[in-house]
Amino acid sequence: MYVALIVLHVLVSFAIIGIVLLQSGKGADIGSAFGGAGSQAVFGSMGTPTIMGKITTAVAVVFTVTSFTLAILGGGRGGSVVREPAPAGAPAPAPAAPSGTPAPTGAAPSAPAAPTPSR
Repeated sequence: MYVALIVLHVLVSFAIIGIVLLQSGKGADIGSAFGGAGSQAVFGSMGTPTIMGKITTAVAVVFTVTSFTLAILGGGRGGSVVREPAPAGAPAPAPAAPSGTPAPTGAAPSAPAAPTPSR
């Protein structure tokens, strides 16, 4: 069910993108927003709803419902990606020293060691 809901959500996402891109824009929207003649609302008059407007509304409602449903169903699936620190009682494993260098003695060096020249 979860996978089917994800597939439906992706298809609805593509549908809403396509439907919005197919709609024609109103050329006077920006002019009427700033006090142009004939504006009855803040963003201009709406007029009668078209069939594309009704389809857009329906697809947007389906998109919203699938978004909320996926958020609710996916809430228990999340986990932390941060690794837990080692328990206090267990010592941390020491890194393995390469064969050509001496093992660390426990004291931290004050400056990084210079690389030895190879012959």
